[in-house]
Parts: sequence; C-alpha cells; structure tokens
Amino acid sequence: MRNVLLATAALTLIAGPAMAQSFNDPQWTGSVGYTHLDSGDESLGAITGRVGAKVSQYIGVEGEASFGVKDEDITVAGVGGTVEHEYDAAVYAVASVPVSPNFELFGRVGYGTTSIKADVAGFTAEEDGESVNYGAGANYFFDGQNGVRADWTRRDFQDDAGGEIDTYGLSFVRRF
Repeated sequence: MRNVLLATAALTLIAGPAMAQSFNDPQWTGSVGYTHLDSGDESLGAITGRVGAKVSQYIGVEGEASFGVKDEDITVAGVGGTVEHEYDAAVYAVASVPVSPNFELFGRVGYGTTSIKADVAGFTAEEDGESVNYGAGANYFFDGQNGVRADWTRRDFQDDAGGEIDTYGLSFVRRF
C-alpha cells in the first residue's frame, strides 16, 4: 500500500512539468484541521493536513495525511481495550464549482491507505487498509486568502474484510 502511494506521488512529480506547460498559474492551497472518523462501531479523531493545486478554475489535485489524536475505548468479552487511528494518506482529483469569489463547492475522488491499531489486554492487532475515497465539501474564504473548509469523505476499503469509514472534517484553509 505504501508502494502504491509512493508510485502515485512519483507519477505526480513526473506529470508536474507537463501540467505546467498547459496551465500557467496553478492556485495552491494548504489546510490543517480535525477529522472525525466514523465506522459505525468506532469513533476516532485525527489531525489532517492537505496540500492542493487548482490547475484550472474547475479542476485540481490534492494530497492529504492524517495522524490519530482521539482513540475509542472498547470492551471485548468483558476486557477493556482501545482502538487507535495510527495514520492515513491519500491523493485526490478534485472538481470545484465557484459560487462566489469567496465560496466554492467541491467533489473529490481518490485512493488512500489507513492504519488502525487495537490493543486489548496486552494483545495488539494492527490493520492496514487501502481504499477508494470519494466525497464533497465546501470552502469559504473570509478575505480571499484565509478561510474554512468543511468536508465529508467515504473510504471504501478494498481488502478482504472490506467495510467503509465516513469522515467529517473541519479545517483552516489558506490560498497561496
């Protein structure tokens, strides 16, 4: 899974000069915020950072990475334990619709990896899963440069166990 992300990042770097020839001035953004992960059984939290570039008024790309900050207490057969979000990383294609100069709606689709760890009575199990991700959200800029972002993303895991996690995020976002 890490190899897939590294290969995707390498292809993005190779494609960058070709995109630069087609798109003169991409609009860069960065964001940092809190993401709530809800699998139905567990409720976890993470700090998420993103970097994105709009290559046209409507099309862009973004990468994100998160690390867990809120664990879930669980009980298995009367024994207490925790479930922790270790990390996740993903890359997305983003389509946006500007509603006004300071407000835009967006949809995104991408591919990512997530690592979750459970610890019950001294026994630890770690699960890494790769997912196809899709979602939607909105950006509102207070002054044209600084703003807030709210988004929802579903992670549809592709491994044998499958499953889905819905994420809800609220972030500070800045245009560069």
